Amino acid sequence: MKTNYNKLLVAFFGIAFLMTSCSNDDDNGILAPEVAMAIQEQVLQYYVGDTSTFSASNQNNSVYTETWSLGDSIVSNTDTYTFEPKNSGTYSLSYAAANAAGTFNYEYTIKVTPKLRPITAASKAFVTDLLDYTPAPGQFINKKPGNLESAEGIIGGRGLVSLGGWGGSVTYAFDHTVLNHEDKNDLIVYGNAMPTFSEPGVIYVMQDDNANGLPDDIWYEIKGSGHALEGIDRAYNITYFRPATAEDDVPWEDSKGNTGVIAKNAFHKQAYYPEWITEDSYTIAGTLLSDSNIDMSNPSYITSKSFEYGYADNTSGGDQIDLADAIDEEGNTVNLSGVDFIKIQTGVQANMGWLGELSTEVTGIADLNMID
Repeated sequence: MKTNYNKLLVAFFGIAFLMTSCSNDDDNGILAPEVAMAIQEQVLQYYVGDTSTFSASNQNNSVYTETWSLGDSIVSNTDTYTFEPKNSGTYSLSYAAANAAGTFNYEYTIKVTPKLRPITAASKAFVTDLLDYTPAPGQFINKKPGNLESAEGIIGGRGLVSLGGWGGSVTYAFDHTVLNHEDKNDLIVYGNAMPTFSEPGVIYVMQDDNANGLPDDIWYEIKGSGHALEGIDRAYNITYFRPATAEDDVPWEDSKGNTGVIAKNAFHKQAYYPEWITEDSYTIAGTLLSDSNIDMSNPSYITSKSFEYGYADNTSGGDQIDLADAIDEEGNTVNLSGVDFIKIQTGVQANMGWLGELSTEVTGIADLNMID
């Protein structure tokens, strides 16, 4: 009997030890996180610049670590996170609370829409601000219509500005967001093209995605019919060099290893290299279009057929542009709500003898849906 009594004592103390151990775990606060989220809706819609504070509250006084992650980046290790999107897009925001006893997770999908500047009673159909004028050398540069005054001359209406040879460009802003209307053309770009002679310019557009009023977001290119032709190069660049004297041709070298000149002619004797560019050379990048539409077989009657659609100074009467034709760097179609900025760049590189270099001219840019 004595032996059995000892065994009972050992069993009793063993059970007591186990109970004490479990009690100690509870005393150490190892409770799985129990959390309440202040914002419970998991699919949210905001505009660029909106501010929203997300918070999580401890419901059982457990001790745990906290992590807020925006995409793959940790953005907070506290119980709150303030979300203030700088750009449009779809964001994934996640919250996690964890300790040795368990985890708590909560996921949000946040869709951020750009702010659109509405049309008001004071809004203008035509562009209202000149942001940049960087022409290529050409026969009209350094005088009308190839100077800063000419570039400013189409603000608010019609005028005439020349962009010079390949790559020359001009950039403007609208005083409102030009909306992308479904199944409709949205912009009109006026030039001085004729039925048998066009000087196509590539069009780029930008939405003020970060709503700061500056053209510092992403430029998207309008894909016209010429983009399907052999000879297009969307990664082309050219460097123009200041000639020794104003009487000399302007040399250039391109990204294909070719060299050539913007040739002087007898009709325009001023310097062709832009006088306000202080550097002895400058490089321009953009899309090179095919020159296959140019016919110089009869030097006294040179023709430059227009492309079917999609470019500036391409058809007489103005070129209507559909923002649905915007593409990104990889050539993928982008879905823009609207655009706030526009850039036009001479798209074809051609020396047409006595006619001089091919140079895109712009006489006006407007929101098509505000034109009567």
